[in-house]
Amino acid sequence: MNSTLLAGKVALVTGAGRGIGRSIALALAEAGAKVVVNDLGVSLEGGSTDESPAESVVNEIRAMGGEAIADQHSVADFDQAQAMVDSACEQLGGIDIVVNNAGNLRDVIFHRMSEEEFDAVIAVHLKGSFNVSRAAAPRFKEQGSGAFIHMTSTSGLVGNFGQANYCAAKLGMVGLSKAIALDMQRFGVRSNAIAPFAWTRMVSSIPDETPEQKRRVDGLKKLIPEKIAPFVVALGSDAAKNISGQIFGVRNNEIYLFSQPRPIRTAHTSEGWTPDTIIERVFPMFENDFYELHRSGDVFTWDPV
Repeated sequence: MNSTLLAGKVALVTGAGRGIGRSIALALAEAGAKVVVNDLGVSLEGGSTDESPAESVVNEIRAMGGEAIADQHSVADFDQAQAMVDSACEQLGGIDIVVNNAGNLRDVIFHRMSEEEFDAVIAVHLKGSFNVSRAAAPRFKEQGSGAFIHMTSTSGLVGNFGQANYCAAKLGMVGLSKAIALDMQRFGVRSNAIAPFAWTRMVSSIPDETPEQKRRVDGLKKLIPEKIAPFVVALGSDAAKNISGQIFGVRNNEIYLFSQPRPIRTAHTSEGWTPDTIIERVFPMFENDFYELHRSGDVFTWDPV
């Protein structure tokens, strides 16, 4: 990797103690960036642990000659998100790249999902991405540059079982990314979303009890977190300064550019519509173009390259 590609830049990576976040933090450092490694060190369900994964990643970065600091603030708290951005500026000299990667899961079938299970996931993924991005935005605006990179998911882009909270949060992050891109374009600030495919602690809770589930899990285990990192580094570099408002995917050695919702059919009448004429004419007219109730696994059916 080009060790000067991000020279002089400071990157903040949330949820960087393990999995995809860890690999991104290491790759950013290898490309020359100073890195804030944010991680609460909690379990997937939000419980406390005795581990300090952020410190471990910082030690890895320092061992290879890079510069990094550990941060254990919560992305779900507005003031704590501000504190982590302030730490980046005070200890590392600024902020240039924000990678909103922190995540959690509370998988429950929708009709059994509690308010707490819904709120907990929204708080980390969607609200957390807003909190950290909002904290960095004034500094990006002032310096006339900056890159936001948000981790979305095909669970939100396509769909999945038992993840109403996660699907809502991840698709919400796409909307947030586009809004940031539009609002901050005039300041030279860009914002993009990436759907990463990788076998990590967060997806290791997927059940593998039936033959179909086992096949799916075996396929997921082939997805390597480290394969996500080069794309993040490239997207955070000045070479991508004109790329904003896009949705990408990375699946081992495959890179995707996702479509975005646009009208595909239209119906009109000079008389105006009534419920009866809609039922008689519009529904049959649109029927062939309705999307199936696909899950992510129904779309990505081939083994990763």
